[in-house]
Amino acid sequence: MTQSNNPLRRFFRQPSIYLRLPSQGKHYPPGTLDMPPNGELPILPMTALDEILSRTPDALFNGSATAEVIRSCVPNILDPWVVPSVDLNALLVASRVASYGHEMTVPTACPECKEEQEVEVDLRVVLDSLRAADYDQPLQQGDMQIYFTPLTYKQMNENGRLKFDDEKLLQSLADGVGDEEQRLTQLGETFRRVTEMTVQVVSDSIAAIKTQEAIVTEKEFIVEFLKNCQKPVFEAIKDRAVELRQGSEIKPLELTCTQCQHQYKQEFTLDMSNFFVAAS
Repeated sequence: MTQSNNPLRRFFRQPSIYLRLPSQGKHYPPGTLDMPPNGELPILPMTALDEILSRTPDALFNGSATAEVIRSCVPNILDPWVVPSVDLNALLVASRVASYGHEMTVPTACPECKEEQEVEVDLRVVLDSLRAADYDQPLQQGDMQIYFTPLTYKQMNENGRLKFDDEKLLQSLADGVGDEEQRLTQLGETFRRVTEMTVQVVSDSIAAIKTQEAIVTEKEFIVEFLKNCQKPVFEAIKDRAVELRQGSEIKPLELTCTQCQHQYKQEFTLDMSNFFVAAS
């Protein structure tokens, strides 16, 4: 029996909320986003299988947990791996709201008096605060105009895994694993990989470079340029890429300690290992 003929179909989960993407649907390759006419994506609550996957260590490490949650909860997104970074946080927050409601308990500790407490975060406020940075404005460098694009979720995930591996290796070197010559060799290789990864991330953030003679979009040419341009030019491009990326991140929570009334900020990150967990 096909799903369309299933007599239980009317009991299937239904959209809990609707979301306007911060990107407004920009930056998606053709055929990867089914945008409704009103511009609002239906968000479904998670299934039991989604919850199990979101707590599976291997799925969390390789990024498939996040991809599958988006695929399940936001069926209008046909390929979650190409979701631009400017939309990722909004999609995950909306999926949690659809599944568990808009309130989320977050542990915190006052940096002044060390008092530990739990605060309630209204995820609707978090959603409303998420904005896409302006990727339409190019960076002018001499006769060049550099146009930027958000990283995709796949690029973010791959970069995160490489960074994790390098950090583990650096920690093992700091702990004195191996002989001195071996550690120095591995340290040099790690720094080279970090440099290569930095260039790769910056190149992935570039959509095109426009000169008086051409508009360059080929990645191999852009990577070659980044490896051979002057340091101030590279730093300016990297700084703009970072600035745009930070423009769409979740802002820190502004909290007041109930014990000493100290006001402070705390980072609010979407840790998949506990973000999709219902309040007890």
